[in-house]
Order: sequence, then structure tokens, then C-alpha cells
Amino acid sequence: MAHRRRFVVGLIGSDLGPSLSPPLHEQEADELGVRYLYQLIDLDVLGLGAEDVGDLVSQARRFGFAGLNITHPCKQTVVKYLDELSPEAAELGAVNTVVFDGERAIGHNTDWSGFLTGFQRGLPDVAVRDVVLLGAGGAGTAVAFALVRLGARHLTVVDVMRERAERLAAVVQNSIADDSARVTIEVAHTVQDVLDRLAGADGLVNATPVGMSGERVTPLPAALLHPRMWVADIVYRPLETQLLRQAREIGCRTLDGGGMVVAQAAEAFRLITGLAPDAERMHRHFHSLTSPSTT
Repeated sequence: MAHRRRFVVGLIGSDLGPSLSPPLHEQEADELGVRYLYQLIDLDVLGLGAEDVGDLVSQARRFGFAGLNITHPCKQTVVKYLDELSPEAAELGAVNTVVFDGERAIGHNTDWSGFLTGFQRGLPDVAVRDVVLLGAGGAGTAVAFALVRLGARHLTVVDVMRERAERLAAVVQNSIADDSARVTIEVAHTVQDVLDRLAGADGLVNATPVGMSGERVTPLPAALLHPRMWVADIVYRPLETQLLRQAREIGCRTLDGGGMVVAQAAEAFRLITGLAPDAERMHRHFHSLTSPSTT
């Protein structure tokens, strides 16, 4: 009997207990007839910090891993320990997928393409020219990168750390090769500073962790939402955050974080294995994992 292809893959980051990456990757591998072991490498459990990611990448390569996913707080730190970056990962300065090719560790970013694909799937016909983005960390930068490619021409970025928002603006502007596609990016410290932008915005994206783990909190008061806007949240545990619940109640079209997490996982799977996953099948599996009977 022929041996099935075999892949050992890991996820490096903090607080990995709730991650759905292992079942998402392993189930799709089963469907494709390959053996696939997805291992959580939790910095908290190991008593390590973000700077230890370089040693962990080296050890994974030495032990025969096919690749790694990288999450908070290592997406930017890991860059300096890699041999090569994809063009998008280099522009973003952040990596969430590492592929081992012989002795080389190659970094990719599937967060931006995951958001783009999830957005096109969930809100295919909405206006995106004027968008307010909450959060300018690694996820926010990836979202901004995607929004510009979706057609955004005015981004208002809100982050408590102004220098982080300014870095996002620089990254996005530098990534635009076509002068005709230039985007105006405003930076603000608080939501209260951008009330006029919110009032006229086509949409709002929450790229902060506010609302994760079912917290009944939102990144901005519900009174600032209006039914003409769409509202997207990258949080996926839970799928319906308090922000999305409030937005839906006043008539906004909404997008949860499920589409992004599945699309980025599907692209990471393709990069690591060279196999084409069935994205719709992965969506069905994701929803079975997050249905009330399984959470």
C-alpha cells in the first residue's frame, strides 16, 4: 500500500487554547487523503517570550516541520529570523505563515488576503471608498492593505498608539505602486476624534481584540453607528460580537470574522502543502466547529 504524504505543522504564539487552526487544517488534510499533524506551540505554556520565536523556528525546521503559522505576539518579531519574505509579507513587515524549503524558511502573510477573500464572500456588493478602521496593529495593517485593494480611497485609522497608526499609513502608502490608486489616510487617537468621518463612512472595521471571548463590550458606542454603513469585525470567537449585534439591530449589514479566519487558513494550507484546499468545505467545517452545540 502506498504511503500517504505526511506534514507536521505548528502554530507559534500566546494563549493558543481557543485556536481552531488544528481542526481546520487537519480535517481538510483528511479530506484530501494526506496525513497532517498540527501542533500548538504556546509561548505561555513554555514560559517563553516573543523573541524566542527565532529559536522555535530553527527547531521546527530541524525536526522536519513542513511549515508554521505565526500569531500574536510574534508576527513582526519573526521577520528577522527568516531567510526570505513574500512581497506582501515584506511590505507589511509581518508574517503569519512560514514555509520550510530545504534549509530556507520563507515568510508569507495570508491575513490580508484572508480578509480580502472573506470580505468579497460576505459583503460582495457594498461601497468601500470611505472606511473607518479601528486598530493599527498587525491585523489592522493587514486589513488596511486589503481595503485599499478592495477600492478604499479614504481610510480613517483609530488607535490609542498614534505612532502605530502612522506606521500603518506609511506601510499602506508605500505598497501602492499606481499613483492613480492613491488613498488618503487620516490618523486619530480616539473614536471621538472622528465623529464626522463615522457619520459619512461607507463602513467600519474592528481590527482590535475588543469583544473577544464573548465580552459584552464594544470598541465604540452603538449610538455612533448608522444603518447606511456596513460593519465588519475580525473577531471570530464569538462570531457575533456585541458590536455586530448592535449593528444588526439598527439595520447595518455585517460581516463576522469567520470568513477571514477560514480564508487565511486555506491559503496557509496551500502554501505549506502545495495542495489546493476546498475553501467552501473548510467554511462548512468551521461553522460546525463554532455552532452552539460545539462551543
